Amino acid sequence: MNTREPNAPDGRGTDFIRAMVAEDAARSKYDGRVVTRFPPEPNGYLHIGHAKSICLNFGLAQEFGGRTHLRFDDTNPETEDIHYVESIINDVKWLGFDWGEHLYFASDYFEAMYHFAEHLITIGRAYVDSSSEEEIREARGTVTQPGVPTKYRERTIEENLDLFRRMRAGEFPDGAHVLRAKIDLASPNMLMRDPILYRIRHAEHYRTGDKWCIYPLYDYAHPIEDAIENVTHSLCTLEFENNREIYDWIVDHLPREGEWRIPLDSRPEQTEFARLALDYTVMSKRKLLQLVDDALVSGWDDPRMPTIAGMRRRGVTPEALRLFADLIGVAKANSRVDIAKLEWAIREDLNARVPRVLGVLRPLKVTITNYPEGQTEEFDAPYYPHDVPLEGSRKLPFSRELYIDRDDFMENPPKGYFRLMPGGEVRLRYAYIIRCDEVVRDANGEVIELLCTYDPATRGGDTPDGRVVRGTIQWLSAAHALPAEVRLYDRLFRVPDPDSFGNDFREAINPDSLVVLPNALVEPSIANDPPGSRYQFERLGYFCSDPVDSKPGALVFNRTVTLRDSWTKAAATDGRPERAPAKPKVVKPAAEAPQPLTALEIIARDPAVQQLFDEALETYRNEDAVAAFIANEIPHVRGDRAIEDLPFRGRDIGMLVEMIATGMITAAVGREVLQTLASEGGDPRAIVEVRGLTQISNPSDLAPIVDAVVADNADKVTAYRAGKVGLLGFFVGQVMARTGGRANADIARKEILIRLER
Repeated sequence: MNTREPNAPDGRGTDFIRAMVAEDAARSKYDGRVVTRFPPEPNGYLHIGHAKSICLNFGLAQEFGGRTHLRFDDTNPETEDIHYVESIINDVKWLGFDWGEHLYFASDYFEAMYHFAEHLITIGRAYVDSSSEEEIREARGTVTQPGVPTKYRERTIEENLDLFRRMRAGEFPDGAHVLRAKIDLASPNMLMRDPILYRIRHAEHYRTGDKWCIYPLYDYAHPIEDAIENVTHSLCTLEFENNREIYDWIVDHLPREGEWRIPLDSRPEQTEFARLALDYTVMSKRKLLQLVDDALVSGWDDPRMPTIAGMRRRGVTPEALRLFADLIGVAKANSRVDIAKLEWAIREDLNARVPRVLGVLRPLKVTITNYPEGQTEEFDAPYYPHDVPLEGSRKLPFSRELYIDRDDFMENPPKGYFRLMPGGEVRLRYAYIIRCDEVVRDANGEVIELLCTYDPATRGGDTPDGRVVRGTIQWLSAAHALPAEVRLYDRLFRVPDPDSFGNDFREAINPDSLVVLPNALVEPSIANDPPGSRYQFERLGYFCSDPVDSKPGALVFNRTVTLRDSWTKAAATDGRPERAPAKPKVVKPAAEAPQPLTALEIIARDPAVQQLFDEALETYRNEDAVAAFIANEIPHVRGDRAIEDLPFRGRDIGMLVEMIATGMITAAVGREVLQTLASEGGDPRAIVEVRGLTQISNPSDLAPIVDAVVADNADKVTAYRAGKVGLLGFFVGQVMARTGGRANADIARKEILIRLER
């Protein structure tokens, strides 16, 4: 888990890699130099996992005054293409990083790699093996049995050099020979049992053409590239941990003399970190390519794809991805990351930068019958809420005929519904209060129009008579609204771990990952904005005009992210949102006592609390969660103070509730943060960050705490195993106490049960 130190470079978190580099710098290792590299293979588009690595490599070098190389590991001519090179360059630049003059290609080193291979042959450390792939595989042995030499392992140096040079000359077909390192056939690391260094591939390379017909394998090429470039810290993901031994062996056997010597200014060292495994996505390039080839997505830049290009087209900013990378940190052990953290980072970034505008996704006509025909007026509407330090406003035209969203009207609403209904009132955002008087239907009985009246005295938020109208909805003037196509993008997969389906991962695709609304409407102020412009459509989510398809007169908007996490209550079976369970029928007694007020009713009684609630919803659009928190928790910290005198605002409450709802912190920690806000003010996220209050949900992080609790209470362990299962609550309470309430109780309970039931 990432720890935080206030004196870390740039105030960033100090993870184990940064701590290592800081120690190297303190000891003047590498003469204080820090050289990292980002080495993508140009066989596909970069995805968000690469973004984490890019931020780590470039960010680390920036923090310690070093440099980062962008290097293309283009050693496989059959899968690589210049198109991928161009896309990768664009993605890294878009993320905000620059490699300066340090752009490299592995193919530029092919001649050097070849001569290094001849060097290995001449010192007896490599040989040409003419065995078949199956024979080589069988000769390597198993994890319990050492390998055995093939009949070609003891070829003479002269014979090996002759064969290898003829391999280069193109005399042999694919698969006829390979070049293998001669290391240790009994090594417990099976990768060290004479690994293959070169294969014959008669394929045209996108940069070198048909110059080469033998190509180096990654385990051979990678350390050579690092050595030639004088990389100091070679950072890669955990799947290469066992390859580190090969890496070191290759570096140690590079020539130090002669024409092709490598004068090492520093010996590169490989360090591994956990790769990103993100819920509801796949990160395998092979699987992403399958999605593209099978036309299950529109391409590598489909906004549902986890590629950087797809996320850019969806409207995600580079700042959001950098924030996400910093949020998840760098770990030594693999674990899955909740996609809600990514969505939180996206919302957090967009909330502070994008203008608010009105949109109607599923239009329903409203005629204001007591509004003069032919009249138009304008309302001045701010682009940003008061807690965003940006300014600007626009004029919203208002007329007799309007459109509202069909989802904001219900003929037979349930209790607690505060939008428009027959005989009910709502406020039109920035405009008037209206009342629904009549419903108009077509021949099929479908509602096609609402006949309403407006109250002229309620213009722009006024309510002279003091009445409370709980619902506020968006609207657009029918004569001025712009037609648009809106694409509602959602998670591509319906389960958190689609890789668990194996090769059938496509069966886990979410059928509702894209919903197209061809008849949506947007306000006229954005008519001439350039493609790629981002907005918050009030009450609906964050959207971006599609940079490819959107054009003047044919606007297209992609939903970047919803205003809140709609997947929090996902069913365990398939990951799709649960339907609310049916409520049991309650038979009321003949003389029933007055029912307690609901949270929303409590809030509505105090205009200042109602305002706090409305502000909180702009940050986290979950009415039930926000209402319950405000109704139950605010009275405990408010005391005798007026709401206006509290040192926090609704946006802070929205952030806090969202952190609780998404599992970033526990409810107990949420109350602790609220106490701090009430006494000192501040930013909820900063309080959580500085105090280290993030919820502990990783079983490996909880394991030592659970072990200590079990070890310290041996008598209660014995009692539990003897039948006193009620002691489980005691053990959970002890873990919660030792973590200051930060432990995920469900995970803690599972870890405790594992130990108690051994």
